Amino acid sequence: MIADVRQFLETLFLAVAAILPIVNPLAGAPVFLVKTSDLTPEERRTVAMRVARYGYALLLASAFVGAYVLDFFGVSIPVVQVAGGLVVSALGWTQLWEDDMTAQTARDAAGVRSRAFYPLTMPLTVGPGSISVAITLGANPSGSARALVMTFAGHAVGLAIVALTIYIVYSKADVVLAKLGRTGALILTRMSAFILLCVGVQIVWNGVRALLKTL
Repeated sequence: MIADVRQFLETLFLAVAAILPIVNPLAGAPVFLVKTSDLTPEERRTVAMRVARYGYALLLASAFVGAYVLDFFGVSIPVVQVAGGLVVSALGWTQLWEDDMTAQTARDAAGVRSRAFYPLTMPLTVGPGSISVAITLGANPSGSARALVMTFAGHAVGLAIVALTIYIVYSKADVVLAKLGRTGALILTRMSAFILLCVGVQIVWNGVRALLKTL
């Protein structure tokens, strides 16, 4: 029993320590702020909850079945990094050059739900980096059925903690938005877009470098 609890806690802490720094909701908060600047505080909290839920589902699916799906299609993690990095780079480039008018998106219920998944959940919050780490965490589980259950439970709870952190940070983002003003939000948009572009290029390079090592 003690060994099971220890394995559960070790798996939980490993999941949080490995995923949370990559997800880094503090870094994603500026983009979240800009992309939800047209919403009310209540609507923004609703979107934050959706992002947390979608992010949790993506990470959980990646940890539990991601490795099997990639293996079925013959896709390697470096390829996922290159493809995902290109998506992140394209999103950052688009945001860098869009004008102030095009920054506003649909405020109807369907538009808000769509915005919550793309781009706020994927690739901004849960991108190729965190997905590849989640796949690695869940790859090749070993041990007895009991140990397997403890591992899965540890991953589930650890990823739930990550999702809760995302919600807390994003739901309080309106406090920052109120102090920025329109000009501050526009400046923040350009800065965060450039950083996002750089992150995407870095992810692509990491994938390319890993692929070059296999030659």
